[in-house]
Amino acid sequence: QVQLVESGGGQVQAGGSLRLSCAASGRAFSSYAMGWFRQAPGKEREFVGAIAWSIGRTDYADSVKGRFTISRDNAKNTVFLQMNGLKPEDTAVYYCAAVRTLYSGTYSTTPGAYDYWGQGTQVTVSS
Repeated sequence: QVQLVESGGGQVQAGGSLRLSCAASGRAFSSYAMGWFRQAPGKEREFVGAIAWSIGRTDYADSVKGRFTISRDNAKNTVFLQMNGLKPEDTAVYYCAAVRTLYSGTYSTTPGAYDYWGQGTQVTVSS
């Protein structure tokens, strides 16, 4: 079992930055691919970014490329989402998710592939 707890959300003006953290409990965190998703009111949950358990392999939604960066610290069982250049359309509840993968470079961009989810953290960007 893996438990995930997000933190770092809040309210920021357009153009500002936030850094979300996702702390994981449980063993073998380094064998889990991690994803970040978001869900705005009335919309489906959408992919933001993912990082394989092999350091260095990441993927991002087109809407956040160049503005958001995912990183992880396996020693601290934590994954981060650095969000710069925030826009009002980034307003949503942000969730981190985990899935155990056999191969170091794999991850998924679909919510259904993930086995564990955090409770979410609200990000609000005002114009």
